[in-house]
Formats: sequence, structure tokens, C-alpha cells
Amino acid sequence: MSIFHAIVLGLVQGLTEFLPISSSGHLILAPWLFGWNDFNDIAIQKAFDTSLHLGTLIAVLFYLRADLVPYVREGIKVVVTPKKANKTVGRRAWMFVLSAVPAGIAGAIAEEWITEKLGTPAMVAISLMVFGAILIWADRQVGTRDVDTFSTRDALLIGAAQVIALNPGTSRSGITITAARKFGFSRDAAARVSFLMSVPVIGGAVLLKLAKLAKDGIPDGLLTPMIVGIIAAGISGWIAMWGMIRLLRSRSFTPFVMYRFVAGFSVLALLATSFR
Repeated sequence: MSIFHAIVLGLVQGLTEFLPISSSGHLILAPWLFGWNDFNDIAIQKAFDTSLHLGTLIAVLFYLRADLVPYVREGIKVVVTPKKANKTVGRRAWMFVLSAVPAGIAGAIAEEWITEKLGTPAMVAISLMVFGAILIWADRQVGTRDVDTFSTRDALLIGAAQVIALNPGTSRSGITITAARKFGFSRDAAARVSFLMSVPVIGGAVLLKLAKLAKDGIPDGLLTPMIVGIIAAGISGWIAMWGMIRLLRSRSFTPFVMYRFVAGFSVLALLATSFR
């Protein structure tokens, strides 16, 4: 795998993991569009995919460090020394962990089926447009809730919505933001809820994949591209989070939805012309 390809895919992963435009969909579309064929072996593809997700995990941990430190501290306290814990913060921390359970279970059960049946360029294009339309509908709701109101009900319902993101083109951040807006969160809060929910779901997936990678070993020639991919995904992921929060202070999610429709129509047009 070339270093250039690793940089491009790392940037794609970082920028699209946290923006509501689908990282999994773009990681399918980018190689398809450019005619790249770096992964003849599914094991190599999964190993590189692990590195990209590790990069975005590092980015979100760094970006949300001020929020995560008290959540981790009080989350541990509420279990180990409940009398000394801030129970409100501690319980909310565990609610974010709970939100990862539906997608974790669904992913473990249906991983092979998802890999084999979903993720064609046409399916990605249609998903981009359909779930973009749902996002713009939800974004029209009046929302005033902040992150401090995140509840067990939110964890279960928004977490359940996250299962849909296993379909490439849906967007994990997009569907969680859509659900959060529908349940009354403000735009800024919906984005932060999505970021916080990403920590346990991405973290859990990365840990499982790293354990398998440690057992199987890194494929020959992939170590340097993996390191480059981690760096590119981490930097671009942080930029994406920072930029989206600043944008949402004055604007809606409409620019992201417009992008989804343009990208979706463009892919379908290319397919219709047999470009790929």
C-alpha cells in the first residue's frame, strides 16, 4: 500500500467519522472512484481499518478530554466508592457506555453479512441521500436540551439508532445527531452527544480489532502505512470536530445534507455512465 493512499484514506476517515456524511461510505467510494485496489486480502483491509479508527479514537479523546476526565473519574467512583462520587455525572458516564451496546451486539452478530451484502457504491449513494433527508427533517425540530440532560432513555433510543449506521452510507454521527435532534437536543448538544457516544463504540471496536491484530500480527509492509493513516485520521478528525462545533453555533446541518445529496447523485450518475 502506498503512503499517498494511506494519507488520503486517513484524511477521509478523520473528516467523515465525525461529520454527518459517513466515514464507512466514503472509505468505499474513495478507492472505487480512483480505481485503487490496495486490499486483495480482507485481513489486510481490516488491519488498516483498525489503524484509521485508532486515529479517530485518539482525536476524540483529545478533543473531549475536558469532558471525559470527570466522566471517567466519577464513573469509576459511582461503582467503587459511591458515597464519594458525583452520582449525576457518574451515572451519565455509564449511560454513554450503555449507548454502545445495541450497535456492539448487532455488529458482532451481523459483521460478515454486512461485509458481504452491503456497501456497494450504489447502496452507499442511496443511503447518503435517504438519511440526509431524514437528518434535515429532524434538524427542523426545535431543540433546547443540553448534554447534561442525557438519560437512560436517550442512551437506549439513540444507541438503537446507531445500529443503522452499520450500513455504509448512513453515517454513525449523522444518525445519532438525527435522533438527538428529534429528541429535543440543541444542534451543539446533538453534536457533542454524538462525539461522546463515539468513544465507547469506537473504543470497543478498536480494542477488539487490536487484540486480533496482536494475535495475527501486522501484515508485511503495512506498518508504515498504518502509522501514517493513524496520524492523518487523528489530525483530520480533530479538525472536523472543531470545525463542526464552530459551524453549528451559527448554522444548521443543511450544508452537510446538501453535500450528501450532491455526492449521492454524482455516484449514481457515474454508475449510469459506466465510469466505474
